[in-house]
Amino acid sequence: MSESIDCFTHPVARELDTRGLRCPLPLLKAKQALRDMTAGQVLRVLATDAGSVRDFQAYAQLSGQELLAFAELDAVYCYLLKRSGS
Repeated sequence: MSESIDCFTHPVARELDTRGLRCPLPLLKAKQALRDMTAGQVLRVLATDAGSVRDFQAYAQLSGQELLAFAELDAVYCYLLKRSGS
């Protein structure tokens, strides 16, 4: 994960706003979105559920999707996931 990427402004192929949804919905919706994307595309997910932090970190490790960046600003969590080739 790169510290130099600004999660909130980095260009993405798709953005998913899951603010207000509770676990596990932000991650489930992100997984669905990634399935519709091609390898190398980047998805931004915005969430307000603090539990999503560990969910997205674990998902990236287990799935092979790359978590490019993670940030929190004013209780909004931002994740950048890069779709893997698999």
